[in-house]
Amino acid sequence: MNSEAVSALIAKNPPLKAAKAQLEAMEPGAYVIHRSWGFGRIKDYDEAAQRLIIDFKNKKGHAMDPAFCLTTMEILPANHLLVRKETDPKQVAELIAENPVQLVVETLQTYDNHATTAIDLEITLGQVIGEDKFKKWWAATKKALAKDPRISVPQKKTECYVLRETPVSAEDEILEQFNSTRSARRRITLAEELIEAIGKKEINTDLSVVLTGVAEAVKSSNQLDPSERLYGAAVRDELARHLGIDPATFEPQQPALVANARDLPAIAEKIPVHFQARFLELVNATHPIEGRDILFNLLKTSQGKFTTECINFLVEQGHADELAAVLKRWQTEQNLRAPVLLWIVKNRHSKKFAKLLNDLITPRLLGAIFFAIDYEALQASSARRIPLADILSDDTELIADLLSTADPETARDLANTLMLNQGFEELTKKSLLARFIKIFPKIQTLVDSEAETREEQLIVSKASYERKREEYETIVSKKIPENSKAIAAAREHGDLRENSEYKMAKQEQQVLMAHKTNLERDLGRARISDFKDASIDQVSVGTVVEVASVKDGHHTTYTVLGAWDGDPEKHFISYKTPFGAALLGKKTGDVINVKTDASDEDYAIVSIARYADKAS
Repeated sequence: MNSEAVSALIAKNPPLKAAKAQLEAMEPGAYVIHRSWGFGRIKDYDEAAQRLIIDFKNKKGHAMDPAFCLTTMEILPANHLLVRKETDPKQVAELIAENPVQLVVETLQTYDNHATTAIDLEITLGQVIGEDKFKKWWAATKKALAKDPRISVPQKKTECYVLRETPVSAEDEILEQFNSTRSARRRITLAEELIEAIGKKEINTDLSVVLTGVAEAVKSSNQLDPSERLYGAAVRDELARHLGIDPATFEPQQPALVANARDLPAIAEKIPVHFQARFLELVNATHPIEGRDILFNLLKTSQGKFTTECINFLVEQGHADELAAVLKRWQTEQNLRAPVLLWIVKNRHSKKFAKLLNDLITPRLLGAIFFAIDYEALQASSARRIPLADILSDDTELIADLLSTADPETARDLANTLMLNQGFEELTKKSLLARFIKIFPKIQTLVDSEAETREEQLIVSKASYERKREEYETIVSKKIPENSKAIAAAREHGDLRENSEYKMAKQEQQVLMAHKTNLERDLGRARISDFKDASIDQVSVGTVVEVASVKDGHHTTYTVLGAWDGDPEKHFISYKTPFGAALLGKKTGDVINVKTDASDEDYAIVSIARYADKAS
């Protein structure tokens, strides 16, 4: 906008006088960023309509009121990164690929005070680099920024990246942060960063204050749990070695922190991944006699990457044969837990472990996998993903490998177990069953019988439906969780082959899961009725039928109701019973024959009435 156009706009709207400089900056060719439309460029100004014409990425030639733009649009300087991407794309591309830290430096230079929040910086860089590449690029760039003395890196996204007037060494910056915090955890983390920063180079900064602070945190801070204290001691000792100080002068020593074998599983659960191998070495050295047994116990309760670390360490220590025997025993005792099972199936074809795992790849292992998936699904408080279930679905060869030595009966039992499993969605179950059927075609009858059962609707009263629903809720919310706890408690008692509590809990689980599945199937088939559409032309669900025994003439009145409404004392019978089924469709005067275990008797239908009429 030229000065005449701005003056005309202000004359029409005097309050705009305070924004004269901003309006004059809205000239053709200027690049802008709009709150809603994003990046664009002013193409022209329509003086007659008093509208800016702006080309946005997805909206060319968009007309906008300059007064409105004052609060919603920013005029970008020529050195802004988004502008440079348009005017000098080659240089920006080179910085992105070869010198990302310099790109950030030059970006910060365009802001007032050479600082902006992490959120704003990431948004700008993301627009320039592209969403598909930004995440990986930014992860690597942040690591480089942390080591650059020119830039102050924030701890939180709401804090600012600052381009310093005077560069500060990485160790001095860490030292500054160390002195400004009293958090024991943060001090240990900063000390670790300091060790990485100083490496093997000569340093002039006095780091004794850091060593003293970490040593005090490890010794007396009540903020640290046992795993954090152990890791802090390891960081303390490494820093001491860097400073030429004997780590043995500090207390507590690392071996003392792993001396109690009962504490080790809890410590192992929380230690950092990169410290896991060192932790195993420390445990083994601290417990020279019972170390092997402790390591196997840690493997038994391990999870995530620690499972792999345990197995690799045991193999490296020459315990491969013992490991194979222990895994086989745990399988027999049904003590293989999900993380170890996951490691087994992932490594079953690896050259390093194939021989060790060969005897485990059996139908029994598939049963253990199903149990572990079901158990984890029952324990989960939310719909979190189950890694074992994912790999069983994603690895198309896994079921075939596990069923390679199965007989048809075993395969059918495992297919039934799959159908009752709580850890899979219905579509996934069908996909996995298809793999069973490919190997054992007769298992198709399981799917067919289930489909037939689901097709048949059940007519039920509202009251009986609610009773079934309450029964289902009790099983799901109370009985199954209680049973899961009983199984977990029984597992801790040792060898499951001689564990009667475990066997009883497992049997109860099978009953509960089967009952739950049947209830789900029945509730899904149920159609609630008030029986008001019943006809008196013939017996149907919702009719009151008077019958006479052909043998002795004795009259009895029965009410034929829903599938779950039987009540012998009231002479209510379900239409699904043999007597109810025999009555359906019959008319007054018809004679029916009813066979039971004790008798074979004929009845004549005397009259038919509607239950709804009598109930009202």
